[in-house]
Amino acid sequence: MEELTVEVLRAWARTALAELARARTEIDELNVYPVPDGDTGTNLYLTWEAACDALPRGELTFTEAIQAFGRGALLGARGNSGVITSQLIRACGNRLNENLPRDRTDHTDRTDGVLADPRMSEAAAFADALTYAADAAYGAVAQPVEGTMLTVARAAATGAMTAANDGKALADVCLAAVASARQALTKTTEQLDVLRRAGVVDAGGAGLVVILGAMESVLTGRQVHVDVPARVEPQGESAESQDGPAYEVMYLLDAPDDKVGDFRQSLAVLGDSVVVVGGDGLWNVHVHTDDVGAAIEQGIDIGRPHRIRVTHFADQNHHEPAPGRAVIAVVAGDGLAELYAEAGARVIRGGPGRRCSTGELLQAIEKSQAPEIVILPNDQDSIAVAEAAATAARQDGLRVAVIPTRAQVQGLAAIAVHDPQRSFDDDVVHLSAAAGQTRHGAVTIAIKDAWTMAGRCRIGDALGVVDGDFALITEDLETAAVGVVDRLLGGGGELLTIVTGRDADPALAEAVERHVRRQRKDVDVVVYDGGQDRYPLLIGVE
Repeated sequence: MEELTVEVLRAWARTALAELARARTEIDELNVYPVPDGDTGTNLYLTWEAACDALPRGELTFTEAIQAFGRGALLGARGNSGVITSQLIRACGNRLNENLPRDRTDHTDRTDGVLADPRMSEAAAFADALTYAADAAYGAVAQPVEGTMLTVARAAATGAMTAANDGKALADVCLAAVASARQALTKTTEQLDVLRRAGVVDAGGAGLVVILGAMESVLTGRQVHVDVPARVEPQGESAESQDGPAYEVMYLLDAPDDKVGDFRQSLAVLGDSVVVVGGDGLWNVHVHTDDVGAAIEQGIDIGRPHRIRVTHFADQNHHEPAPGRAVIAVVAGDGLAELYAEAGARVIRGGPGRRCSTGELLQAIEKSQAPEIVILPNDQDSIAVAEAAATAARQDGLRVAVIPTRAQVQGLAAIAVHDPQRSFDDDVVHLSAAAGQTRHGAVTIAIKDAWTMAGRCRIGDALGVVDGDFALITEDLETAAVGVVDRLLGGGGELLTIVTGRDADPALAEAVERHVRRQRKDVDVVVYDGGQDRYPLLIGVE
């Protein structure tokens, strides 16, 4: 693959999210700097997930995709490592947009009027963007420290630039960036005393190597799993004994760009790990401090702080699960309601022709009397409703997470891994990962003549749905169902879930099950009675 496109960005986003989910716990265990709170892997995952969720579906220009992805990372950044990663994403994306202006009729750099070079190759543009992003990340940190993910980012950029200058192709430039990042990561242990004493590499740097490794997978077509370096023999006092500020303060800040430089330095007087990223009037602020009020007041002095989050490290380090956590699921049928209820969820009826309201979700949240809430909307249209309810509930001091499940089968995959004994963030990560790794499909009958993504359908045609889009038009449901299953399994999978609808012919699910057992003996099949309307079969592949 020798061109950076929207499809490449989407593939990289999905692959990196899956890899961060796989490596998250190992990265958390490396986390001793800047504070040993064991959440770097989780923060990177949640930051990347926010960026992925902000990437709209459907047709997009390269510019639109990059800007949406970067903004999602900025708004959803978590922790020191997540904020720095959001800066890397945004800066890299903006630079690519300048150097590869495919979406505009001219080549004018919209930020400073300089003409971008339309002859710049994809490889050179990628290397230049990594260099620009590394510089931007260093600039966003009030007091940059070597031996951190900043060092790894710069090494990746240097390796990529060397390869690009040698005339290497895009995939080879990416390989060089990953190799340089991996080498730099191994050296972080000796660059930073706290890492040397603990016998670990930098956790943020490890996460960055995982992210770059995902790009290598996409560009080379070879699946690359980055192994997180194991601990080595500690040398000296344990990192757990280090002293530092008691609180992590984060917030979004609406403020003029020209005020941010002085603001960043003012925060550095109040604490450490100061990172301020963003631009065009919107900033994400991060600081470790003992004076929470002063850190927020600094933001008030130059603009409007909002979405303020304060974490007390002493409480966080105990890793004790908070009492009372409710999972609320929007369900589309009686059988599905029973499945979710048996798994411990509170259910609200929804589905085709019956959308739940914000008020219903808020009522369910209130009835649960739980301080922590996880919502599974389970269809595209209910996600916005769930987000609105979550925003309102957070104003009452509740912790609420919306897992953006777009199908009932994604919600089933999520609820299957729910564990109320985990910490809230840990549970949200597990549910998000399970849902995100589940491809979904369905079959239905056309109720009117219409144009679809698969072409024109007539009343009575059997329609196959894959990941939310109509993909097949056939004469009978069995052909449509088999076609949907084959497409879903074409991307791999170990478990096929079939949910039968109300009044569905049992022979339909049996035919699909026989087909899978005959063609894919390595795939397990489970069938549930869901009772949903309009869709004789809902299908999921994990």
